[in-house]
Amino acid sequence: MRWVGFTVWFLSAVDIALICYVDAVDRMNFKSCQQSSFCRRCRGVQPGKSSYELHLNTLKVEPSSIEAEMVNTENGARFRFQLFALQDGTFRMKINEWAPLKPRYEVQYALQGEPLLNKLKVIERTAELVSVEAGANKVTVHAIPFHVDLFSGDELVISVNARGLMRFEHMRLKPEQSEGGEKTEGEDGPHHDDTVSDPGAWEENFKSHHDTKPNGPTAVALDFSFIGAHYAYGIPEHADSFALKSTKNMDPYRLYNLDVFEYELNNAMALYGSVPVLIAHGSTHTVGMFWLNAAETWVDILGTADQNVVSSIVNFVSGSATPPQVDSHFMSESGIIDTFFMLGPKPKDVFRQYTKLTGTAPLPQYFALAHHQCRWNYNDQDDVRNVDNKMDEYDIPNDVMWLDIEHTDSKKYFTWDPIKFSQATEMINNLTAKGRKLVTIVDPHIKRDSNYFLHNDAENNDYYVKTKDGKVFEGWCWPGSSSYLDLLNPEVRSYLSSQYLLQNYHGSTLDLYIWNDMNEPSVFNGPEVTMHKDCLHYGGWEHRDIHNIYGLLHTISTYEGLLQRSGGKLRPFILTRSHYAGSQRYTSVWTGDNTAEWGHLQITIPMCLSLSVAGISFCGADVGGFFKSPDAELFVRWYQAAAFQPFFRTHSHIDTKRREPWLFDEHTLSFIRDAIRKRYSFLPLWYTLFFEHEQGGAPVMRPLWAEYPSEVPTFALDDEYLLGDKLLVHPVVHPGVSDVSIYFPGPQDVWYDIDTHRKIQGGGTVKIPVTISKIPVFQKGGTIISKKERIRRSSSLTHHDPYTLFVAVDRNGSASGTLYIDDGQSFDYRKQKYLYLSLEFNGNKLSSRYLDAAWYPSRSWLERVVILGLPPGVTNAQVESKSGGRVTVETMYNSETQSLTVRKPAVSIAEEWTIVLQ
Repeated sequence: MRWVGFTVWFLSAVDIALICYVDAVDRMNFKSCQQSSFCRRCRGVQPGKSSYELHLNTLKVEPSSIEAEMVNTENGARFRFQLFALQDGTFRMKINEWAPLKPRYEVQYALQGEPLLNKLKVIERTAELVSVEAGANKVTVHAIPFHVDLFSGDELVISVNARGLMRFEHMRLKPEQSEGGEKTEGEDGPHHDDTVSDPGAWEENFKSHHDTKPNGPTAVALDFSFIGAHYAYGIPEHADSFALKSTKNMDPYRLYNLDVFEYELNNAMALYGSVPVLIAHGSTHTVGMFWLNAAETWVDILGTADQNVVSSIVNFVSGSATPPQVDSHFMSESGIIDTFFMLGPKPKDVFRQYTKLTGTAPLPQYFALAHHQCRWNYNDQDDVRNVDNKMDEYDIPNDVMWLDIEHTDSKKYFTWDPIKFSQATEMINNLTAKGRKLVTIVDPHIKRDSNYFLHNDAENNDYYVKTKDGKVFEGWCWPGSSSYLDLLNPEVRSYLSSQYLLQNYHGSTLDLYIWNDMNEPSVFNGPEVTMHKDCLHYGGWEHRDIHNIYGLLHTISTYEGLLQRSGGKLRPFILTRSHYAGSQRYTSVWTGDNTAEWGHLQITIPMCLSLSVAGISFCGADVGGFFKSPDAELFVRWYQAAAFQPFFRTHSHIDTKRREPWLFDEHTLSFIRDAIRKRYSFLPLWYTLFFEHEQGGAPVMRPLWAEYPSEVPTFALDDEYLLGDKLLVHPVVHPGVSDVSIYFPGPQDVWYDIDTHRKIQGGGTVKIPVTISKIPVFQKGGTIISKKERIRRSSSLTHHDPYTLFVAVDRNGSASGTLYIDDGQSFDYRKQKYLYLSLEFNGNKLSSRYLDAAWYPSRSWLERVVILGLPPGVTNAQVESKSGGRVTVETMYNSETQSLTVRKPAVSIAEEWTIVLQ
């Protein structure tokens, strides 16, 4: 969101919005690589001319690490090289200055704790190289020129600095100008590199903004080659294809959290989040890397199509074919080189290895996975009540109502408009009575108003970010003149957390949850619509050093506040726009201010897949598009797509037409209702998948190659995906279509249409007919899915409702699945108060068994079993359980769909049982 002037301080936020926005993103407001001096310098390094050497005579070996001195032979700058062996097939490499003029920033808060070390063994050491092994993996560090090869088993999978693009700009004193205008050397020694002569090295201008760069040039850059990889994925957030494109003839991908209005599609421009995680996948191996740096970062990608550039990088055994390869080049403005290598070998191994570093999403409350209704803005508490009642009137399930910035008293967060929302607690309690929740927005900009308690507290306690001169930073955002809490300061985060306590956030209850927006941070009159890089934070760190974690720090504060509010009992729910590695431990993410266009619907899949493989599983997009107004067909198709994406929220701009479903025609309303109701029927599956994500790190929404890693046709697909390993989803995202071409993976697998139960053979592309009511979703043969088919107005009202099992048999007539159940809201599941069930069908016998010793007193029971792909011949079923004994129940066979229904087995879901078909 963009500010365009300084003379409208008296306007409301709505007025500001109307004059700030134009028809599309203005690229002139955002830098290109060529306009960014450090990117220009780093990208200008010529391949094959690395000036960095290791002095292996200084090598120190510890039980889990090695360390040696590194030297830049061009200018004599000295560095410390460290390599650590971590548990679970992961290595960490750090390079920092040996004795910097001042400390360089090392990222905090992204990791979930100090990584666990593994034992490391030196297996070869010469003057030219040192090789170490840890477990089944090996690393060889070459001294001259410096480069590192990482092996998974005996297979070379990653080569570091193979192209010789490393650059580490050591800190130095600014050169003085002599009387004749010539530069003289600084006190730290010679300056033989080109950073001093670069016009943007010591200070830089962009449009009307000046960056003083008090520490001078401090960029770090390094190249990574992924041998055997067909494609690379990740480094969100970009509105681009899932498989990363070659940047040979374009700007690099940019990681710099920005408020970009009506972002364009299919380009590498920076957006709201930055997760510097890259996954490289080939037909034999999957690996990953995590570039732990919070400064502005650019990433070049070269693929197999650029072999003229990369073919000479790695020498293979004579006569062997050159494998496919993807190269990357990471370039950051400041900080150190701190990189993690996840060596797989399989996709799920990499997901697990990465999330062991940065964490998984904690199991969300059950309601958070249901349908959310939002708009900027619902006018007042009567409007909220009316929309809520209309949901019931039109039989549309809904779990959450949302309020944007207009609910506050003059854009002051933690307050309510005294007229429009004068009965906030009553409004929330009315929702709670129906099993629903409320979400309100809390942004990081603080209105500079002497009548605002939060501003006064921040001023009096020195809680604000400072300018380069040490004064309180002032910028413009929705309230007008604003300042920004210095969230790098633990005391400030603690203060912000305390504002969520019920005694401080007046009008709130335990059923109110939080939306953190504008936390890039967005500064309407700042450079690139964000904060000046030379602003100062706690500890003397510049904003340039920590920019990409500002939103993470914001959500950490919110999470701790919601946790404290309930005494640690209830799981927080938060939505954020700005995000970084580790954000998944605290919050869900949405893809920002999209547009009601078909292209924006299409891009929701690759954007969420990119977030998912980078650890952020709880993602979604504004249903219907934030800007503009969707027509009926687009609106229906968006609901249908979102019903099978993790976070499911309708949202729209204040200047758009109201778009509640009942405002459309009856047919459109019915299609939307059906999509939402379908989502609710699958909530037990969603809940189970999120529990399993927390345990093992595998994305909930995942690319096909995650389950079919050697199936090459899946590698570039980004218009379909899997939910867990059970559902294949291919939403209709184009207008006016009567069929969609769907790739069904697995030549040995079968798939079942969830609506018609039609069986489809895997291993190829099939054209599937669709009508406006059809959502193409298919259950994999060999899986069991649990559903709740009694749809109510909110998910909490179904807590004790019965389950229906859909058993889709594979070619051998077998199937398996899991079901997870707990109280849906508390952290008691971490005290073993849950049910985790293994469901198995084999030899015409279906059984449920406890997967571990945990137990929860669920009152739900089994209402129905539908077995897909079963040949005829079964006449009845015998149900056996401890409490119910042995009972014979009815079955019904459908010869057209080859499906058998077992009616009312009526066994408790909380005990073990068996159903035998006869």
